Formats: sequence, structure tokens, C-alpha cells
Amino acid sequence: MHILTIIGARPQFVKAAVVSRVIREREGLRESILHTGQHYDANMSDVFFDELDIPRPAINLGVGSGLHGKQTAAMLTGIEQAIVDLKPDLVLIYGDTNSTLAGALAASKLHVPVAHVEAGLRSFKRTMPEEINRIVADRISDLLFCPTDTAVAHLRSEGIVRGVHQTGDVMYDAALFYGERSRASRKLDELELIPRKYALATVHRAENTDDPTRLNGILDGLGRVAAHLPVVLPLHPRTRAIIEQGGLAIPDGVRICEPLPFLDMIALERSAALILTDSGGVQKEAYFYEVPCVTLRDETEWVETVQSGWNRLAGAVAAHIDEAAKNALGARPADHTDYYGKGHAGERIIDLILAERLPR
Repeated sequence: MHILTIIGARPQFVKAAVVSRVIREREGLRESILHTGQHYDANMSDVFFDELDIPRPAINLGVGSGLHGKQTAAMLTGIEQAIVDLKPDLVLIYGDTNSTLAGALAASKLHVPVAHVEAGLRSFKRTMPEEINRIVADRISDLLFCPTDTAVAHLRSEGIVRGVHQTGDVMYDAALFYGERSRASRKLDELELIPRKYALATVHRAENTDDPTRLNGILDGLGRVAAHLPVVLPLHPRTRAIIEQGGLAIPDGVRICEPLPFLDMIALERSAALILTDSGGVQKEAYFYEVPCVTLRDETEWVETVQSGWNRLAGAVAAHIDEAAKNALGARPADHTDYYGKGHAGERIIDLILAERLPR
């Protein structure tokens, strides 16, 4: 069986690394990787392939950033041609980016089965581009691999039951595997950080960066946290550009650095006293490593982390962020349930792909 994997953004590289490793271990499976180039900065793309041991892409479309329509159209054109040329038996997509949407659309129109890893997530916020991408991808996928029981329930409520499987979360597989590798990182020493004596923050979602009021509120909130706990903020290139264009100030106590290679980022996550983020992946990694988290959004797809008490929703209001941070640091939850499986999601996904009789 020939699998064409479509990836384009940093979180997808991590998820694909887990499944790609299993594919290489199985007889009769062959994988071609197509990188759309949605993340085009070397610090956010190329280095990941080296650190995660992902085979170099057979195709790199080099699409880069741009308006949703233009970006998705370029991806559709490139992916469609790749499918025609490579003739895969299955197209494998991940998450909720424009790369995910383009891969699903191109494959379905060429009558190639689609498998969606991380299916069934919902924020119930249609203004998020990611929400539209994941809804459309789920509607046209043949196999839907859900990370949690909640995701399965979301699909069932929409009438989607065929091809749906609860596999556990490939991000947990990655957290276990690469968490061990991250122990060799020297990034804490380089940044002169003391374990459990700093907070780690990330901000990149369009709902926050494209709204000056929200972005300013988040920066103010990080500044308030930094008054009692140093905050390290690896700055996404897009976020950095918006801050500079808007003339926004980085508060005292907030230390800016370049985006970190994956293993260095994991090392900082594992040793932080607190994580503040608008990233779904980082929320989960905080949970996996048992680090309290404050989410800089008004909702989250990873409701289990909030229900368990390990994660708090603070939105973009400075006072709420500061209060949530203080509460998170002051009360460590007693329980830590394995909502996301046992660390074998990658194997289960490949077992299910091999077991299915997919149409062609």
C-alpha cells in the first residue's frame, strides 16, 4: 500500500513523525510525504525533519503564507498533481490547517480514500478557520481517527459514525518518545533558566494576533505574570511582525526568543512551572508533562484538560490571565487521567488502515 501524507505546519510534523515511524516498520507499506510549505521558515520547518527523523518530503510545494483562498488554491493544485503522478492508495491528513483541507478536497475529488488523524475536534466557533477546515475534512474522510471519546461523540452528534475509530492521541505517543530525547537539550542552561522557576508562553492564533485589543491584553497579562514569575516567550514570526507593525510593547520580565527547535521546546515545557498558550498542541503537552496550563483563548477543543483542573481558560483579558496563572500555580490537581490513550495511537492507526477495505 502506498500512502501519501500531506503536512504543512509545525504541529503536523510532530504527529506525522509518530505514524511515519510505524509505516517504516511495517511490511508492504510505502509512504510519500508532501510538504505544502505552509510553514516556510527554516526554524519552524526544516529543522523539524532532522529532529523528528521524518523522511525528507518527496514534494515541497513551497506555498508559504497568504490569504486563505490563494493559499488553499495553490495547495489544491499541487496536491492534485501529486496524486495524479504518484497514484497513492490512501491520502493521510492531519489536524485542521489549510493543508488538511486541501489534501482532503484534492483526494476526494480524485476518488482516493482519505484518512484524517485528529478527527472530531470541535471548538463550536465558526469564526475560526481551523473549525471550518476540520468540519469539511471530517465530512469527506473515509477513516476518522479520533484522539478522545469526546471527539467520537462530536462526530456521532453530526451523524458521522462510519469509519470512526478512537485511537488515542498521536501527540501523546510523541510526548513519550521525544520527551526522553529532550533530556539532552541544553536550552535551559543557555537561557539561564532554573527548573520550575519560570513560565513558558506561546501566542500565534489569528484570533489573538489579528485583533490588537486581544493581543495587547495578552501581552499585558504576560507582563502581570512576569511580575512574580519570569516569562519566556518564543515568538512566532507572524506574531513578531504584528507586534512590530502595531507598535506594541513587550512588558518587562517577558523574555523574547526565536522559535525553538522541537526538542528544546519540549525541554522548556517539561521544566516550566506554568505554561500560557493559545496552541492546542502545547495545551496537551502541558497536560502530558503534568505542568499547569493557562489557555489564552475563550474555548478549547481539549476540554478534558480543563475538566481535570490542569488547564484554565483565561481568554485575552490581562486580569483574567494573571488570576488564572496564580490559581494554577497555587493548586495542583490530585488526579491525572489518561484521556489520550496509552502511547500506542500510531500503531493503532496503521493497524486500522491495513484492516479496512477502502474504496478506490
